[in-house]
Amino acid sequence: MLFPIILLLAFVSGFFLPWWVPCLMAFIAALFFGKTSGQSFWAGFAGLGVAWLALALLKSFPNEHILATRVAHLFHLPHWLLLLTVTVIIGGLAGGMSALSGLLVKRVFDKA
Repeated sequence: MLFPIILLLAFVSGFFLPWWVPCLMAFIAALFFGKTSGQSFWAGFAGLGVAWLALALLKSFPNEHILATRVAHLFHLPHWLLLLTVTVIIGGLAGGMSALSGLLVKRVFDKA
């Protein structure tokens, strides 16, 4: 239940809002729907990772990956797909840590 919520919120907010807003959405979603720490982390990781992957591909396909290739060469990466992989990993880690933080905040207030 947590993964589709994070994915939908991250994808929709990724179009209009800054990059950190999907992390806040993952935090809030895990605050309400998170059950275990592993489930929250992996749902946040996969949700934001897939959303960032989709958003990056939607921006990169219309210009035939010209900008992605140039930025990949700037970072000494041989192909734009490696840049996309790094982007997905960074987004996934941000989402996973945000969702895990949301669950841990929920646990703090449940015990009080």
